[in-house]
Order: sequence, then C-alpha cells, then structure tokens
Amino acid sequence: MAGGRRRGGGGRRGGPRQHPGTPGTPGPASLPAPLSPAATPAQPNAGAAPKTGRSKKAPEEPAARAPDVDSLGFQAMDRNVPGLSHVILQKLNMKSYEDYKSAMDGRKSGSDFGIRTYFDMFQKMEDTFKFCVECKKLPDALPDPKSLRRCKRCQNVYYCGVACQRANWPLHKKFCKKLKLVALDRLVEWLIFTGDIPFPTDTWTKPAWDVKGWEDWFSMQEQLEEKLGAIVAGRYMTLLWANAGKPRPEDAELRESIRRLVTDFHSRPLTIGLGLRLFGIDPLTRPLTVHVVGASHVETLNTRLTDYDELTRMFPGHQGVEMVMVGVDVVDGPIMRPPLTTLAPRGKVYLSSYKGLYHDFWESHVETKLAAPPDLVVGFHPGFHACPDLLAGWLPTLLLLLGTIACPCSSPCTVSRS
Repeated sequence: MAGGRRRGGGGRRGGPRQHPGTPGTPGPASLPAPLSPAATPAQPNAGAAPKTGRSKKAPEEPAARAPDVDSLGFQAMDRNVPGLSHVILQKLNMKSYEDYKSAMDGRKSGSDFGIRTYFDMFQKMEDTFKFCVECKKLPDALPDPKSLRRCKRCQNVYYCGVACQRANWPLHKKFCKKLKLVALDRLVEWLIFTGDIPFPTDTWTKPAWDVKGWEDWFSMQEQLEEKLGAIVAGRYMTLLWANAGKPRPEDAELRESIRRLVTDFHSRPLTIGLGLRLFGIDPLTRPLTVHVVGASHVETLNTRLTDYDELTRMFPGHQGVEMVMVGVDVVDGPIMRPPLTTLAPRGKVYLSSYKGLYHDFWESHVETKLAAPPDLVVGFHPGFHACPDLLAGWLPTLLLLLGTIACPCSSPCTVSRS
C-alpha cells in the first residue's frame, strides 16, 4: 500500500506515479503518434483561479541550460528537494527557489504568482513541460517557439519536429501508455486542492492485518461508484476540462484517475498505520506520538487538519495519535502549531509541526518535555542517499535515531544505546 504523495497543485514532475495493477504495455503501432499542437479552448473560463492551484518543481541548475531529462522523458529533479524548476519560476514571475519558499510560507501575496484565471493556471502548469525531450531545447531556443508539438497519444511530452520524435520513439514507445496516465493524473490532482478528492471514507470493516492491498481497501467503501460519479460530474471537474487545453477523457478514465489519486493521498497515513502494525505498536492500548522527520512541502503544502483521519478509520476506538511534522521546509498553514505537551485526545488524530532540524527539535522540545518522545519515527523519501550534501545535513539526525531506542515499558521513554 505504501506510495507517497508529492503534493504540488498538479504541475509536478518526476517518475510516474505507482499505479495499481499491471503497467500498460506499448500498443502494436510501430510508428510514433502524430504530433499535435497544444490545444487551447476556444472560450477559456475567466474566473479567478484559487490559490490552491499553485504548481511546484525542483530547482534546476543554470537557468539558461536546457533541462535534464530522465529515461521517461521527465525533467530531472536536482538536489532531491521539492521546489520549482527555473522554467516554472519564470512562469510564476519568481527569480529563485527562495522566492518560492517565501510565497509558500505566506510572505508573498498570491498575486505575485501571475495567475489570474483557471485557464492561465493550467496553461502555466503545461508550459513547464514544453521542451523537446529529444534535443532538450526550450521554446526560446527554437527558431519558432510555437513549433513544439505534443505526442498525440500520451499528451505528455513535446518534440520540436518530426525528426526528433522519430529519433526518440524507440525509447518513448515503451512508456507512452503509462505517460498518458501521468498526464491525466497531474491535471485531476487539482481536485485534491479543491476538496473533491479524497471522497469521504468509511470505518474499516476488516482488521488492518487483513487488508492486503488497495482493492481490499476499496471494497470497504460504501457507495463507491456513487462517490466517484459525483466527483466526475462535479463543478470543478467541469472547470478543469473547460480550461485545461486538452480534450476531456471518457468518464471511465476519469474514475480510474480518481481511484489512483485517492490511493496516492492516503498512502502516507496508511503507511504509518502499517508501520505501527509491523512494530507491534497498538494504538488501541495507549495514546501514540509519531514524528515525520524531514517533512517538507511534499508533506505539508496545503495540508489540512483532517488529512490523516484515515488512521481513525483504520483503528476505530484508538486512544489518540499525534503526528508531528518536523523539517526545515515545513509550510506555514493549519498544522503550524506546537506539539502537544499532553497526550493526544482520545479517538483523534492531531497534526502539529516544527520548522527546523530534527535534532534541534529533539533538544529543544523532547528533552525539555515540551513534546512527547516518539513511538514511531517515519521519513518519507528523505533522499539523503542521493547527494553527499544532503547526507551531511541528515547525519546528526541519523546519529540521534541510531543512538536512541524505545523502552519496552508501558510508558513512552528513551534509552541510550551503548
């Protein structure tokens, strides 16, 4: 069940999301799909776009350099941190990743993003994909910036001409069907920020250890098809496809996209629930504290106080769970409140946060009893293995965690490991 959300208003980049089931295989066609221009609606909706439609990307090295592209045709993330590429920074009228962080932390107004309408928002998101995946040229490096055309099949990658598309086809054909799902999901993901996704879920009718996968989870959701149908027919789904600049998919495709995004949304709380189960930590016997170490924009951008309530449905009757998000890039928002000095309220999942390094949080809050020691520490894709600089930054936290173990007594405490 473990997945991992990368929250970012729909305009994200990286490898394709892990989809349930067997990955799609290339079709029988031996030639690349025709190129198609980036379609735009004849009458874009002029309504003001909500602040929640912000996209985010990781910073790229020099702005003048064409983006690096991985084997799937996605612009590569450098530094392994959530953020924005220089391409999208330019579209958002920003100069640096620090400008983006300031905006996310509430130090800039939404108007600085240069987005005025839904159509404008979706087009700026799409602009971040407009570079030739074969020769790596950006639009402004081409004789005609408008010459870029999308792959007509996947609607996800661009080419500057037929020659580049043919040269890239042997690689692209392996992933074209999968990338079509990615292109769809990154648009439908906007409905997470409008509140349409996830749909209201039900208390688990099976013990946690009997739920082996997402199909088991979906089987516990009453009136599932009605819930999916209401989202597909909803106002924001209509606004999306009136302004996205792409043809609206069939309802069946939209339903499958919603299912994938719902599993993506719930992957973090359910991974934590799985961790509690695997380590024999029972939330039914006592209140628990979980620390999410290295939390950043990925875990905290637009996070709502109810985002981890699936743990309550997973463990009905639990004694209370506090989730503390700790990281230097924690985004200001509803969960930006100090950790509890008392135990979490019974039957509730309480979200709090600390903006800073984990070992500093431990010294200033845990050791001084301003926060409870953790029953479980979780790090989602911390990335310290990918970059020496990140590993150096993580080293004090890793040493702290390696030198601290949970005492097997009934009350939470820590014991130094010799």
